[in-house]
Amino acid sequence: MNVSFYEPDAASQLMPASLGQAPSRSRLQGRRILVVGAGQRIVNDDSPPIGNGRAISVLFAREGANIACVDVCSEAVEQTVRQIQEEGGSAIAEVADVSQSDTIEPLVRRCAERLGGIDGLVLNVGISKGLKLSDQDAESWDYEYAVNVRSHMLFSKVALTLMPPGSTIVLMSSLASLRVLGKNPAYESSKAAQVSLARSIAASGEPNGIRCNSVLPGLMDTPMGRDATRRRPDRANSVPFGRQGTGWEVAYACLFLTSDESSYVNGHALLVDGGLSCGISRQ
Repeated sequence: MNVSFYEPDAASQLMPASLGQAPSRSRLQGRRILVVGAGQRIVNDDSPPIGNGRAISVLFAREGANIACVDVCSEAVEQTVRQIQEEGGSAIAEVADVSQSDTIEPLVRRCAERLGGIDGLVLNVGISKGLKLSDQDAESWDYEYAVNVRSHMLFSKVALTLMPPGSTIVLMSSLASLRVLGKNPAYESSKAAQVSLARSIAASGEPNGIRCNSVLPGLMDTPMGRDATRRRPDRANSVPFGRQGTGWEVAYACLFLTSDESSYVNGHALLVDGGLSCGISRQ
C-alpha cells in the first residue's frame, strides 16, 4: 500500500492486518470455499493495491481453506492462484463470465467436485459502468444487474443444494447501497439489492444451518478505487483516519463472517467504511 497516497498520520492507523501482514490463526482450517471475482484489474501504478477478491482468496488460503478462484480474466485468476500456491496454500482456477446464466450451475458443481465439496461461498464479482441516469439505457442496466444481482442469486441457489450445515455465503455489496455517492443508479441500486438478497438467502438457508451476510465497503484503496480516485481527485478528501480502506480489511470482514466466530450472525450487512456512513469525516 502506498501510504504517501494519504495524509501524513494515516500510517499510524494501519495495522499488520490492514496490510496483509498478520500471522495465520487457522480460522478456516479444512474449509472448501468458492470465491467468485477472485482476480483483479491491472492498474497502472508503481505500487498497485490489492483488490478485494485477491485479498479474500489469499487470506482464506492462509487461514487453512482450500479455494476455488473464479474470474472472467484468466490471467488475473491464475495470478491469484499462483500467489496462494507460492505461499503454500491450496487453490484452483476457473474462468467464467457470470453474466451468462447457464454457466453458473455447472461451474458451482464443478468447483464442488474439484474441492471435494463446498462449505463457503464469497460473491465478490461486480461491475460499474458509471452511467448517470440521463445516460442509462436498458441494455447496460440489464447487464449490470445480470452480473451484480442475478448471478449472486443463481450461485447461491445452487450452493444451498450442495452445502452442509454450518456453511456460509457472503455477498460483497457497498456503501453505495446506502448513499448516493457517484450518481451511478445501476450500481447503487444493484448494491442495495444485494443487501436484500443476502437476507433472503439467509432466510432460505436457515432451516439447514447455512448463514448468509453482506459486506459493505466504503472508499477503498483497491484497483477500482484507485482508478476512481484518479478520475475524481477529491473523492477521498473526507475519509476517516485520513486514508481509504484496504482490500485486506475487507477480506478480514469476510473472514469473520465465514468463520465459526460469527456462528450467530445471519442476514447482517457489515459496513467496512471507517465510520463514514454514520457521519465521521475529516471535514
